[in-house]
Formats: sequence, structure tokens, C-alpha cells
Amino acid sequence: MTAEKNPEKLSYEQARAELASVVERLEAGGTSLEESLSLWERGERLAEICQHWLDGARARLDAARQDADA
Repeated sequence: MTAEKNPEKLSYEQARAELASVVERLEAGGTSLEESLSLWERGERLAEICQHWLDGARARLDAARQDADA
């Protein structure tokens, strides 16, 4: 996990890859409750970053479609 990285600086691909890693670790089990909670919180932040990127991409596509129709 790259907790030292500023999440706002992560690209979509970086956030998605780290999120997949977090999910794998959670699914594998064997972590303490505290570590599991920390991983869960990191995963939530990474999911928000991914959603932000996807929302931005959708807005750009919608704007491009409107310009093409005009």
C-alpha cells in the first residue's frame, strides 16, 4: 500500500491498482482488526478518487457530445 502518496495526486490507474491490492489483502485475511480497518479506510479513499476521475471523464465526454451536436 502506498499510504505515503497524496491521494489527490494519484492517477486513475494508480488508484485503481492500489484499490485492487487493498481488496486482495482484505480478501486474503490474516490481518489484525486494526490493519483491516486501516485497509478498508484506504480503500474507501481510493474508490472516491477513482469515482472522481470517472465523473470527470463523463463530464468531458458529455461536453464533447454537446459540442458535436451544436
